[in-house]
Amino acid sequence: MASSNKTPAPPAERLSLPGTGPLSSSLVLAINEFCDRIDALSGNTVAVIEVGDAEPHQAWPGEVSIHLVSRWERAVRRVERLRATTIAAASGTCSGPALELLLATDYRLAAHDARLHLPSEPGGFWPGMVLHRLANQIGGRRARRLLLHPPELSAAEAAGWGLVDEVGQDLGAAVERVVSTLAPVDGAEFAIRRRLLLDAPTTTFEDALGVHLAACDRVLRRARADAETRLPA
Repeated sequence: MASSNKTPAPPAERLSLPGTGPLSSSLVLAINEFCDRIDALSGNTVAVIEVGDAEPHQAWPGEVSIHLVSRWERAVRRVERLRATTIAAASGTCSGPALELLLATDYRLAAHDARLHLPSEPGGFWPGMVLHRLANQIGGRRARRLLLHPPELSAAEAAGWGLVDEVGQDLGAAVERVVSTLAPVDGAEFAIRRRLLLDAPTTTFEDALGVHLAACDRVLRRARADAETRLPA
């Protein structure tokens, strides 16, 4: 990944993973250990996941058991629900593991040279939860277009599809800027709102009302508690 020496990056938890390659137990372990580190922290946290390399695209997930696929999906779900804001920084080739993690993050940055390979295996598009995320994030009709023609997307094309938020020349500087912007965000509170967003497409208004009201009540009670602490003794 490109880097910049102009401005020191604010504190952030970082994980670097290969952009391609087969699914493995070590990959699942690395992600779970990363999530464990963040869960053990208190206060605001920004999690940065750097993905991509110069290796050519490889079939995903490779010859693995469904048990390992299940462990992988649960690990990615942990990233998607972290009590922290999450950033993906993509460069070079980003295939199976890189793309699936990128889709689980809150904000996605890509270098100009980044290329996203949508996951495929000999029978066609890999039918893992990446399909579910694509449908939720870009809509079923647009996701079906990708399903019919598993393509390689340039960084600019990925931005056009809404899979990447920013494309830039200096990826390191962009990461530092976004980390600075997100550093004040309360990760636990953000996680609640993210969860409401993730559940919205599959939840009716009536079923969602209770959890939204609970979230609102949490905010109101926190505001009252803060106000009481500011009252003169």
